[in-house]
Amino acid sequence: MTDLVAWARGLTPVGTTVVIAVEGRSGAGKTTSARVLAAELGAPLIRMDDLYPGWDGLRAGSDALGKWVLRPLAEGRRARWRRWDWAAGRYAGTHEVPAGRHLVVEGVGAGAAPLRPYLSGLIWVEAPEPLRRRRAMARDGGTYAPHWERWARQEDEYYGSDHVRDHADLVIEHTEDGT
Repeated sequence: MTDLVAWARGLTPVGTTVVIAVEGRSGAGKTTSARVLAAELGAPLIRMDDLYPGWDGLRAGSDALGKWVLRPLAEGRRARWRRWDWAAGRYAGTHEVPAGRHLVVEGVGAGAAPLRPYLSGLIWVEAPEPLRRRRAMARDGGTYAPHWERWARQEDEYYGSDHVRDHADLVIEHTEDGT
């Protein structure tokens, strides 16, 4: 993790903020990597799960990140985002991005092609599908199980068009044996 933090500290800001996106398929280990990185940098962490407007909202969540957070920061303005209330099925609550040198954004869609000009660095987290599925089900269980295939289809379309891994500055690979 020391190398990752040193890399992140050496990135050039877009505007006044170094924005680091942590991307990869569901269950790959993005959240864990992003939490540790954000903590080490003393940076706020925005989770794409808080931006998607429901199970069919991958692209819309990515658009919201650009509109509400990345563009305003790049233009030197305050950034505010709205959290999706999964239980109520609507956006609820507005959150201001705290001022600071770094921001970490984690989740599928954070490294979308239209957002890349606003990113200082892009990390791809990869793991084999059986491991990803086990992790996702252990984390979200019955809530996620009925939507796994539905979400995977969106990931397939998104990664097929945006080629996020190909644009990553760093790749973190997790294997079945935990390495």
